[in-house]
Amino acid sequence: MNLSQQEWIEKLESTDNAVILDVRTADEVASGKVKGAINHDIFNPQGFMDAVASFDKNTSYFVYCRSGNRSGQACAILRSQGIENAYNLVGGMMEWEGGLE
Repeated sequence: MNLSQQEWIEKLESTDNAVILDVRTADEVASGKVKGAINHDIFNPQGFMDAVASFDKNTSYFVYCRSGNRSGQACAILRSQGIENAYNLVGGMMEWEGGLE
């Protein structure tokens, strides 16, 4: 599901079992990430799929990348693996107005 930043943050804050998933490269993550995010680079297909295989299907995943493109693909992959609650941040880090760590 594609969400604006405001919708994404509101849904994240109201979800008990939330994981923030950054699917950017290590170089991109080095410039800052959303607080509490875990990183699994979607450009490393085997590593990404191995990580997804270990994900809890009952958890909600809030996914972002640089622009919202890769994270949209990642959400589709999560759903194809039985994870129904995958939320894509439209606009990604390019439009992010929140804090970073």
